Amino acid sequence: MKMFKRDLEEKITPVLFKGKLVVILGPRQSGKTTLAKKIINEYGEGGEYYDCQLADVRAHFVLGEPDKLLPLTKRKKIVVFDEAQTIQNIGSILKAYHDTYPEIQIIATGSSSFDLANKIKEPMTGRAYEFTLLPLSLNEVTSAYPDFCEADLFNVMQFGLYPAVIASETIEEKLFSIRNIATNYLYKDIFVFEAIRNPKIFEDLLKMLALQIGSTVSINKLSQGLGITRATVNRYLRLLEQSFIIKRIYSFSNNPRNEIKKGFKIFFLDIGVRNALVDIASPMSKRDDKGAIFENLFVGERMKKGSLEIFPPEIMFWRTRTGQEIDVIEKSGPNVSAFECKWKDVASVPKQFLKAYPNATFAPVNINNILSYV
Repeated sequence: MKMFKRDLEEKITPVLFKGKLVVILGPRQSGKTTLAKKIINEYGEGGEYYDCQLADVRAHFVLGEPDKLLPLTKRKKIVVFDEAQTIQNIGSILKAYHDTYPEIQIIATGSSSFDLANKIKEPMTGRAYEFTLLPLSLNEVTSAYPDFCEADLFNVMQFGLYPAVIASETIEEKLFSIRNIATNYLYKDIFVFEAIRNPKIFEDLLKMLALQIGSTVSINKLSQGLGITRATVNRYLRLLEQSFIIKRIYSFSNNPRNEIKKGFKIFFLDIGVRNALVDIASPMSKRDDKGAIFENLFVGERMKKGSLEIFPPEIMFWRTRTGQEIDVIEKSGPNVSAFECKWKDVASVPKQFLKAYPNATFAPVNINNILSYV
């Protein structure tokens, strides 16, 4: 499989051997294992990789007995514990080990933020750097494929940006890869670690969300359409966010009288996963939803860009009670940036937005200039 240079590597390597554990979170198949192995390969025999899903590896993790890990870390400078979320009490175990043997750099990876992060954050407070690795960004793809063209962008909009999908050479291989990821990997942690009483309703919710990307979502309508309580809908949405499948973005407003303050939109962190739930086969040229797909792609790319920053900007949308709107608002401290996504047209900034936020920047984004903003 083709190797991709991940932008996150440049954020991780400077913090190694600074006296803290490194945690890499992200969805399954996003490239965490490949990145972690690449980092430790720089240390030759001083680096070692362990899959925590293997029984002989798991046997070394015992609460209150950090020396049990010594057979795995002896004579090593840096060690990777992959899929660490499968280990019970992982945070407390790593805390005790880190406090006893601080000279050994530990990298723990996990595909489930609601599980691994919660288990590590509390025990490892002040002892860990946390990073998130999402599917490939357009910047990473175009670095690997300098001849990237409009046809390639259309393929990305159809099949998404998971490494296995991008590395697939034929349409048939891309279809197989994204369907496999969407059906066999992404929900695994939710079904393993959380009690989902009715998986069919959970999957129906995902499909309903996939049909509403770029539109304001109503919890009441989701609840009524699925025949479940609002509390259950909210719980499922939280799990989908914490497992890196969707992201909720909320409305931006400093003027509640004229602007809509409540409400949120749903976007998928990978557009290929979204399409696999709705329609993965139709090419972009024949799709009625290509505008929403393009908007979702752009939002996902801005999220990936923000994930590389210590203080990422907050991503929102703007809409007035009279129907004026802007697809994407980024707020970083006092700075406000606005982006309007159009398939091929050039968008203009609404006059009401200019009047309300004269210091904000505005950029129209379409398929011809998207690479300039990601």
